[in-house]
Amino acid sequence: MSGRSSKRGFASRPGDAEGWVKASDASRRRTDNTAALTARLTIDVTPGLRGRIKVAAFQRGVTVADMLRELLAREFPLRPESRRERQ
Repeated sequence: MSGRSSKRGFASRPGDAEGWVKASDASRRRTDNTAALTARLTIDVTPGLRGRIKVAAFQRGVTVADMLRELLAREFPLRPESRRERQ
C-alpha cells in the first residue's frame, strides 16, 4: 500500500459558491499569468452530442470552443457587480 491515505478528498469549499470560485481564480493567477485570461472547463458528453456540436460549429464557421464560450456567456451573463470587478 502506498503512503497515501485511503481517504482521499477535495479541499473544503467556503460557504458560498462565488467565494469558492474567486479563491480558485486568485491562487491560479499567482502561479500562472495566462490563467487570468482563461480557465479550462471539462465536461463529459455523449459521442452523439459531441458530434452534433462539432457539426454545428463547422456549419457556422467557428471553432467549438468559440461557439460554446458564446453560448455560455449568453446563458450566464455578467451581473453588474461582476463587471466592475473585471474592469
